[in-house]
Order: sequence, then C-alpha cells, then structure tokens
Amino acid sequence: MATPLSADRLLRALRDEGLHVIEHRNWRTNNRNHKGPWGPTHGVMIHHTVSAGTASSVELCYNGHSALPGPLCHGVIDKAGTVHLVSAGRANHAGSGDGDVLQAVIGERATLPPDNEANTDGNRHFYGFEAVNLGDGKDPWPAEQLLAIEKAAAAICRAHDWDERSVIGHLEWQPGKVDPRGFTMNSMRTRIGKRLDQAPDGVAEPEKPKPSPPSKPTKPKPKPTPKPVAYEPFPGAAFFKAGRRSPVVTAMGKRLVAEGCGRYTVGPGPAWSTADRNSYAAWQRKLGYTGTDANGIPGKTSWDRLKVPNV
Repeated sequence: MATPLSADRLLRALRDEGLHVIEHRNWRTNNRNHKGPWGPTHGVMIHHTVSAGTASSVELCYNGHSALPGPLCHGVIDKAGTVHLVSAGRANHAGSGDGDVLQAVIGERATLPPDNEANTDGNRHFYGFEAVNLGDGKDPWPAEQLLAIEKAAAAICRAHDWDERSVIGHLEWQPGKVDPRGFTMNSMRTRIGKRLDQAPDGVAEPEKPKPSPPSKPTKPKPKPTPKPVAYEPFPGAAFFKAGRRSPVVTAMGKRLVAEGCGRYTVGPGPAWSTADRNSYAAWQRKLGYTGTDANGIPGKTSWDRLKVPNV
C-alpha cells in the first residue's frame, strides 16, 4: 500500500532512473479523479496501445475516445524509449480486474493466480504505462523501448520500495486481455528485478577521491587482538517469507554459496526468494536432513551451523 506519487515525484523518479521524459500538455491535472479515488497504489501495469506513431498515440492516451475517455495511462513509451507523461492521477487504463491478482501483487507473491474475475477497480490501484505497438504479434519491440519499460516500472517500484512482483501486464489482470503482446511479463519482471538490485542509471557515481601524496614511513603499530567473529542470531522461521527484504538474506545467501549450496541464477540478493529456499534446502541436506526437515526453511540448529556473519 502506498500513497500515489505527486506529479513532481513521479517525474523525478523516472528521470532519476535515466529515462528521457517529455511532459505532455497539462498532464499534471489531466485525470479521472472525479470518477473515483486514486490510491492507495499497489503496483504498475503494462499495456500496448494498438496504434502506430508517437504523436497520435500520445494524443490518444491523453484524450481517450468516445467509448473510453482519457487519460488512458500515466505515461506513453514510444519506440525510441521516450516516456511521454499524460497524467498524474487516476487514469482509465486497467478497468475492472481480478481481486485475487491484486492481493498477490500486494503480497509480492512469486506466482499470480488466474485472472478469471472482473470484480475490482484497477484504475484506483495501478500506475499504467502504454507502449506504442500494434499488438498484432508482428510489430517489433525495439531494445530501446523494452529498456524504457524496464526503467519506468523500476522507477515506480524504487520510489515505493516495491520489488518486481509489483509489476504486471494487463493480460494478467483482466479476463480476455492480451497486452502486452510480443514479450512475456516474466522476462520483463526478471529484468526489473536485476535493475532494482543496482543504482539508478540517472544517479551519478560518487567522485573518487584523489590519491594523497605518499606519507613518510612510520614505525609499525602492534597488531590489535582480533575480536571474536559475531554471527547473526536465528531470526525465527516466520522471518523467511516470500518478498522479505533484508541484508540478513543476502548474508545468508553468500554463506550458502561459500558452502557449495548456492542455487542462484542471479544473486544472492536482499529479497527472500525460491532460489534462497532451494539453496538452504541443499544446506540442510548437506547436514544430513531429509524429507520435510530439508524443506528450505531455516531452523535454529542448521542456522547456527551456517554461521551467518552479523550485517
């Protein structure tokens, strides 16, 4: 749950992620707030426009049409990767969708349930990005456009401290929808997750200090007595739930890799995931546990033997 970003914060988040952003007309006040509440926000939804051409697509999403009044999203992503902002409030993009899917997004679950109902107002809870594409399965998706979709979704997630599971496609929300067509949302979520583990493209790296001139040699100081290594206490089995973000999870993953039990394709990272659970199950089997005792959920005995250092 989150309070929607203000127009200024939305613009700053996108530009901080390294995106080229154009503010279209009166986008800050172009909204559907008179038709229902805007927020609390829970996620980001990706669409395709079923149109060609940047200028006409942006105007369509800003104004809407006779059957569907605008704005039809918050930002239009053209084929060159530019984001055209058309709204900062409630937008007519998601319609009614499946409430079970919304709960999965709120819980940042790894798997979404089938979208077989249309019982929940999505315009209230989702930011929407329309990508310019005919949606016929033949119109290409340039690399610059896919990168901009990745960056735009990551920018919103970063601003709200969400992970990639807060990003869905229209086809995962509303029965009968097919957008976005031409790439999979699982592949896009993987890209977004990797980006969220890095610094934003638009944030400059800190300047490296200039090397200081060599100092005069000094007498070596006696080596201090090393302090005993401190380890993380067992945080309890309930700590390890899907989506939990903590440096403890990263430290645990590094120890599992050091023990030869890592089962990571990417990572380890700060969010407890299926890869973490599979890696910990390998550690439990290494200790001699079997069956349900090697289910990948840490217990105190196996945790103490892993010796995860304090973070």
